[in-house]
Amino acid sequence: MKLHAFVAMPFGSKLNDKGEQIDFNRVFDELIKPALEDAGLEVLRADKEQRAGDIRLDMFQELLMADLVVADLSIDNPNVWYELGVRHALRARGVILVQGPRGTKPFDIYTDRKLSYHLKDGAPDPTHLADDRKAITDMTIATLAAWHERPVSPVYGLLPNLQEPDWKTLRIGAVREYWQRHDTWAALIEKARKAGRPEDVLVLADEAPVTALRVEARLKAGTALLKGRHYTYALEQFEQALGFDPANLEAARQRGICLQRLKRPDEAREVYEALLAEHPDDVETLSLLARLDKDAWMDAWNRPEHSPEKKREDAAYEEALLKAAIAGYARAFRTAPGHYYSGINAVTLMHLHRHLTNKPDFDAEAGAMAGGVAWAAACERSPAQRFWAAATLGDLAVLGGNADEVKNAYQAAIALADKDWFALDACLAQLRLLASLGFRPDEVGAGVTTFERALIRLAPPTDKGWQPRKVFLFSGHMIDSPTRPTPRFPADKEPIAAQAIADALTRLGAGKDDLAITQGASGGDLLFAEACLALGMHVQLLLPLPEADFIEQSVLPATNGDVWRERFLAVRDHALTLPNRIMPEVLGPLPRDASGKPMSPFERCNHWLLHSTLSLGVRRGYMICLWNGSGGDGPGGTEHMVREVKQRTGQVVWLDTRELW
Repeated sequence: MKLHAFVAMPFGSKLNDKGEQIDFNRVFDELIKPALEDAGLEVLRADKEQRAGDIRLDMFQELLMADLVVADLSIDNPNVWYELGVRHALRARGVILVQGPRGTKPFDIYTDRKLSYHLKDGAPDPTHLADDRKAITDMTIATLAAWHERPVSPVYGLLPNLQEPDWKTLRIGAVREYWQRHDTWAALIEKARKAGRPEDVLVLADEAPVTALRVEARLKAGTALLKGRHYTYALEQFEQALGFDPANLEAARQRGICLQRLKRPDEAREVYEALLAEHPDDVETLSLLARLDKDAWMDAWNRPEHSPEKKREDAAYEEALLKAAIAGYARAFRTAPGHYYSGINAVTLMHLHRHLTNKPDFDAEAGAMAGGVAWAAACERSPAQRFWAAATLGDLAVLGGNADEVKNAYQAAIALADKDWFALDACLAQLRLLASLGFRPDEVGAGVTTFERALIRLAPPTDKGWQPRKVFLFSGHMIDSPTRPTPRFPADKEPIAAQAIADALTRLGAGKDDLAITQGASGGDLLFAEACLALGMHVQLLLPLPEADFIEQSVLPATNGDVWRERFLAVRDHALTLPNRIMPEVLGPLPRDASGKPMSPFERCNHWLLHSTLSLGVRRGYMICLWNGSGGDGPGGTEHMVREVKQRTGQVVWLDTRELW
């Protein structure tokens, strides 16, 4: 995702206050737009035919959500001043002021830094153009790098307690187009999460439909990966969100959760304590800190090799850690009595303390708090949280009811789970923990049975029936078409390439427990797939286009294209080949840049291939490429794939066709 710049400036030719004509279209095309693109931004300027009514909708959308607004103040154009004022009112930072020669300096921004550019005959001066472009590029980079320093808006500078508006609350007018794209994208993220496809989530994370939503994009992608228990990838997403917005509370919390799940508790504690220093009453962070204490207690006794008696003995011995967790959850619930998650954890641990130590320390408090938890859960109105509220009522039945009440309460919760395997499994894990300590065996047993019966009907999303020992990714040249002017992979070199690929697989120890991933084009892809199938490996074809279109573009153009089509179909239909995954069906339409140009499907598929490999384990993945070391015929070739792989892992086997031929 590129950052997004909006340029507020006059259109066409206008006179400045010195009576000089300025061609602002040339200023934009030759100076401002290239300078911003050199800084890595996508650039948008409002259409010169835009009506005033549209300004109040589309313009507000841009002025609120753009990462950077560049205002050209060469003349006193009322539209530009209006747009600058709106940006100063909506956002504290992200403004650059530029201007050509003018005789007067506006009072309202007299002290603001403005970058002056040179003109000749009303257009950018060729003598100074390179320097002026570089100056704007450098100022852009510096402005974005200093995003979290003092406000540049005089409104926020003079009113330090003023808060920026939350763009998520502004779904009005023409902004709905942004949100329609956002919601479609978010639905694809959720679909990928439910299917247990982290590779799809990771591709989509780079394709937020509006760059101003990049933090939200990373949060959604990270949350999906976290729910799927892909903690390392989730951590990357939250850290990228924090790179854009270091003060984002949700991203910081989720980063702490990932560190916790990755068994890095000291780092997680640092995150939570830093957050509480800034937000001492943040109940979510308080409960996460309590979860750390609970995990520390569990780690002290929950050893698989120990007998139930030994576990109970050790759990009771670690009473101090247990009390710390109780205190943490109780503090969170008292801070926010509607936060039933912290409340049910506090009450459950209080009951466990009584069970393990036979001490009445928390009896009175547990009884009083249970009523508050029940009330808070019963008042839940969010559809997204109703399962957890109902599950909390089931947990209370375990603590104070009978087996039938437990079964009925959990069945009611399961009906609200929308087949969320991970949510059901999390509840089951908690019940199995209680069972390992011998706590209320009849009630806990009823809960375990209820969730096991529900889960047996759902395959784990990450369980695709088989997990590979190693994963081999391939990218390489297609067989030359009969009309190719400069030979690259002549048809008569096929036996040499096939032998080189087979030898590489042998050297890497490939075998029947491994997976091969490639596109399936004529030439290298299909030779690789055939060699892998001969070794008894599973093969996964990822197609950047619908199958018929892919065959038309990437199989048939080869010399003897009809033969290659038959070989493609034979690979596709082989018993060891997994069902084809078709990119537009899985990931939706191609993302577009600010000009509306779609991304290359082959470039996008390279990202998909890479993430499909790495999501199965970075250390398991190997890439084999059949390549002459030069650029391809278009975006998304082998050069692009090799570069992407080397950024993540160095495990690349290069079969250099210049040497092979």
